[in-house]
Formats: sequence, structure tokens, C-alpha cells
Amino acid sequence: MGKNNSDGKVLAQNKKASHDYFIEETYEAGMVLTGTEIKSLRNGRSNIGDAFATIRNGEINIHNMHISPFEQGNRSNPIDPTRTRKLLMHKAQIKKLVGLLKQEGYTVVPLKIYIKNGYAKLLIGLGRGKKQYDKRDTAAKRDAQRDIQRALREKQKIAR
Repeated sequence: MGKNNSDGKVLAQNKKASHDYFIEETYEAGMVLTGTEIKSLRNGRSNIGDAFATIRNGEINIHNMHISPFEQGNRSNPIDPTRTRKLLMHKAQIKKLVGLLKQEGYTVVPLKIYIKNGYAKLLIGLGRGKKQYDKRDTAAKRDAQRDIQRALREKQKIAR
């Protein structure tokens, strides 16, 4: 009779991340938000396309994540929709990320925002930047895979 809280509803997704980076590891982080920000997030009024994460003094923060102000809220409505927000992760995970980020070409990229057990979560990935030829190679592989799937479907239609 209880309510299922682990819906995992995706609220925002960074589709450009997989195009621009090789995502090697992913981490789940909680976010420190105000009440009106979470209401706006649940309405799908957010964008993480230009967002990036930094680690400073053992804390991880996300910058340029846009959460539109909630129309009905006025008291704790933040003035700046792209303010810096703190992410909640275990200290060991942050230390591991710091060690990996010291390597050349790695960055922390936000991948998607979703609701899990009633809490807003941010999936961040450790990414290595793609060069232009890598992007073309990925697109060519995706097109070839699509052509193979199309040919298999046509073959199955003929066999019936």
C-alpha cells in the first residue's frame, strides 16, 4: 500500500556531453537546493548544457546550471538562476576525483538530473575531451550501426 519513491524520473539531460567527451566513470551526487528550486526542477525548468563542476577546498560545486525561478514562490526564490550550487558526495569519492583530474585532459561533466527516493540527484561523469576526428569516428560508427539495424529489420520483414 506504500508509495514507491524510487521513480528515477529524468528532469534534465546533457546530450552534448557524450558528443564532446569520452565518459569514463560516473558518480551520483546530491545537490544543495532551496525549496523553490526543487519545485522548479520538478516542473522540468532546468538546463545543464553549459554547466561544469569544480573542486575547491575538498568541496565540489556546479557552475552555470540554470534553474528557472519558480513562479509561485517569492520568499526563498534565488535572484540568480545560474548561481553556484554545492554538490554532496563522499569525501573518498571527491579525493578520487581530484587525483583523476590532475591527469591531462580530464574534466567533470554533469550528465543528467533526476529524482531518486524523493531527492534531486545529479549524475556527473569523469570525461576526457574528444578531438574533432574522434567525433567524426563516433558519428560514423553510429550511422553504420543504424544501417545494420535497418537491414536486419528489413530482412526479418521479408522472412515473415
